[in-house]
Amino acid sequence: MPTEKKSKGEALSKKLLSQKKNAVLRMTEKEIKEADTFCEGYKQFLDDAKIEREAVAESVRLAKKAGFKEFVQGKKYKPGEKFYYVNRGKAIILGVMGKESIDKGIRLAAAHIDSPRLDMKQNPLYEDKELCLFKTHYYGGIKKYQWTTVPLSLHGVIIKGNGESVPVNIGEDKNDPVFCITDILPHLASEQMKRNLAQGIKGEELNILIGSRPFKDDKVSNKVKLNIMSILNDKYGIVEDDFISAELEAVPAFKASDVGFDRSLVGAYGQDDRVCAYTALRAILDCKDPDKTCLTCLTDKEETGSDGNTGLNSSYLKYFICDLAQAFGFEGRHVISASECLSADVNAAFDPTFPEGYEFRNACQINYGVCATKFTGSRGKSGTSDASAEFVGRVRALFDKNKVIWQTGELGKVDAGGGGTVAQYIANLDMEVIDVGVPVLSMHAPFEITSKIDTFMAYKAFSVFFAD
Repeated sequence: MPTEKKSKGEALSKKLLSQKKNAVLRMTEKEIKEADTFCEGYKQFLDDAKIEREAVAESVRLAKKAGFKEFVQGKKYKPGEKFYYVNRGKAIILGVMGKESIDKGIRLAAAHIDSPRLDMKQNPLYEDKELCLFKTHYYGGIKKYQWTTVPLSLHGVIIKGNGESVPVNIGEDKNDPVFCITDILPHLASEQMKRNLAQGIKGEELNILIGSRPFKDDKVSNKVKLNIMSILNDKYGIVEDDFISAELEAVPAFKASDVGFDRSLVGAYGQDDRVCAYTALRAILDCKDPDKTCLTCLTDKEETGSDGNTGLNSSYLKYFICDLAQAFGFEGRHVISASECLSADVNAAFDPTFPEGYEFRNACQINYGVCATKFTGSRGKSGTSDASAEFVGRVRALFDKNKVIWQTGELGKVDAGGGGTVAQYIANLDMEVIDVGVPVLSMHAPFEITSKIDTFMAYKAFSVFFAD
């Protein structure tokens, strides 16, 4: 049967109008299977790296396996050599030395490895009506009501009075206990139901239930608290005052899972921003003999404004690049100014159940590829670097040339709110930068959802950026 000739309008439409469509319809079955396979490693990473310290430790493990060695200040690295630098156990920079002179600039991918969670207060342990609980202080932007009646695990570190460091990871192994924040039953919740959604659960009500059995001694008070402390002392050798010098974080205890009959999605805690952290990490681990020196920076504290000495509002990344440049006799600021960065952070995928928060024409969608976000911020672009048209054009051409399926998106309607990323802090160093990341459903919830195809396209995006 002869092919029907396209009309002038059809031909012109194909030439002039955007032809974006669902990535599944643009990929072969082999490519889709490759994306699914890639995400098996991603799910394992999510399970093994639920907090920033664990993400750094897992990154170091994978880096060493791939031939990376600890960074040596002042060393003049040869092309192809691989190195990593750990900042205080909560952030990491991994690099592969390029063939070109470093004063030509570097290629940087920067993602964050902290996620919204519940931190224990400095004096967390208390007993009330013969139940023992932990007081918490939530970290990052959360809907507090989502964290009740969810099985929680406890992660982090305790520094004892003698300086000994005690790692904590309870609730992940199948034989471990889990913890939980209780909520009042609907039969008795008439007063609670009068609260607005934001106040449905208050911050001081996010108390974690950790035990109920009393210590058998009538001569002491707080018997349940004493019994819990006795258990912790036997297991970790700690006393109550050691909580003062601890960093303990409660996160959902469930594992990463496939979502949907078609298994096309990944559901897990902490995908903002470990979906971009893993893809940027894998891209640098797989990077071989690049022309430009390539770095992946996995950073802390983004969810609270990037402040602190492990966040990108500090100077550790700048100092690292300066040290790298100095070994070759160049000024760090000149190297930084010649460099380019993909700020690897997620965007909000359009949710048809809640369309009122989005402007659909400019929202990213599940299964439409990695999302390039020109600007973030809130309302009048407050708190954004707003990538230049020239750099957007360069990234766009790079992705198209290398068959990276991508889309654009912004974080909701103009007046709806918004949010920021680390891009602004990198831009403040005088570096070209744009946000590139994976669309997420239910962002900042205990169980977030991403597309396997979008995740794989993020890996491809960072890989071609390093190879360019």
